[in-house]
Amino acid sequence: MASVCFYFQVHQPCRLRRYSVFDAHDQYFDDHRNLRILQRVVKRCYLPTTQLLGRLIEKHKGKFRVAFSLTGSIVEQLQQHAPEVIAEFQKLAATGCVEFLAETYHHSLAFLYSPAEFDAQVDLHAKMIRELFGQTPKVFRNTELIYSNDLAHHLAATGKYVGVLTEGVDQLLGKRSPNLVYQSPAPPSGAGGGTGGASPLKLLLKNYRLSDDIAFRFSNRSWSGFPLTAEKFAGWLRQSSSDPCLDANGKNAKGAQVLNIFMDFETFGEHQWPETGILAFLEELPHQVLDLAGLDFKTPSQCLTDYPAQDTYDAPHMISWADTERDLSAWLGNAMQSNALHELYQLEGPIKRSGDESLLGDWRKLTTSDHFYYMCTKYFADGAVHKYFNPYESPYDSYINFMNVLDHLRWRIAERDQTVAAQQRL
Repeated sequence: MASVCFYFQVHQPCRLRRYSVFDAHDQYFDDHRNLRILQRVVKRCYLPTTQLLGRLIEKHKGKFRVAFSLTGSIVEQLQQHAPEVIAEFQKLAATGCVEFLAETYHHSLAFLYSPAEFDAQVDLHAKMIRELFGQTPKVFRNTELIYSNDLAHHLAATGKYVGVLTEGVDQLLGKRSPNLVYQSPAPPSGAGGGTGGASPLKLLLKNYRLSDDIAFRFSNRSWSGFPLTAEKFAGWLRQSSSDPCLDANGKNAKGAQVLNIFMDFETFGEHQWPETGILAFLEELPHQVLDLAGLDFKTPSQCLTDYPAQDTYDAPHMISWADTERDLSAWLGNAMQSNALHELYQLEGPIKRSGDESLLGDWRKLTTSDHFYYMCTKYFADGAVHKYFNPYESPYDSYINFMNVLDHLRWRIAERDQTVAAQQRL
């Protein structure tokens, strides 16, 4: 019997205000817009859906299980403006049926540019999860499921994690199924700063077809699966659990172990509005899966503990769950994005040497991946996704605005250095 693994990402960035070359203040973030969006998502998704999950866990006597990753960005906003949502997540944590995963605090691309900053943000995030929910994360998910062998080796060297979540990319799987537990390639000798001895990490791969049936196609009337009912989806899960899984040579291997359904939490009530019936679908789904399809639910840690790895998932290059390409082109697909990221991380050293917590806090908020996602020019099939919650009329507006903020941040660093130097001369 295969296990259904539900994982939800919870994130809202600190969007920038309109900032021109004539602005000379350090109030970079659009508090009004961010609050307006947060209040909308709290009302449509965060409160009703967390409360529903609590009722479902109780109704099904703990047999219904899910996992979350909450960024530091969304937690800070909720703590300030909607603490009742934090309380609901704490209630879910107390059930013992909800797992909270590790990630970067600021939902950043830090691993690509600064492993040291990556480690710092991951540690900040783990501290937050322990303090709020009483859990020490054992499973890691990187921003937007960005992953490669190098990330696995880096994480394995820390000894803190049992596994990683990432995308089941067709080009890497070949004829194999995402419905098995995999492992990363063995770390090369001396990987992870020369620590040696690190074991491969287990991997859970998103089944993007089943996940996207809910996340993107649920209310699409032109889709052959419309309307998607809980009974229909549970039937698909049962069919997928019984489909033979092929090995790399196209031969039958063992049956499915896991059905990994990963998506943004905002799917329930925000991306798919309540009027579509998405919450009614979620309310009925555990019954259909447990009682009629004969499957069970497990958290990521349980899946990685209960099921042995069946094969190696070799990802020599960075992959993600974004867009149809499943690569980094959503954030690094044009010269604007590359330049903005390069200039941003050029400031890491000067800011950290300054010891100024205000500068560091603003800089880290600027590392959030959404700022670069808004600069993406490769719309076409993925256009609707890139425009959602996007405060800019064009990617070029986003780039110019970001660089104006970055220029002022650079000016603040210089001003502070000059002030410190003047004080030292006295």
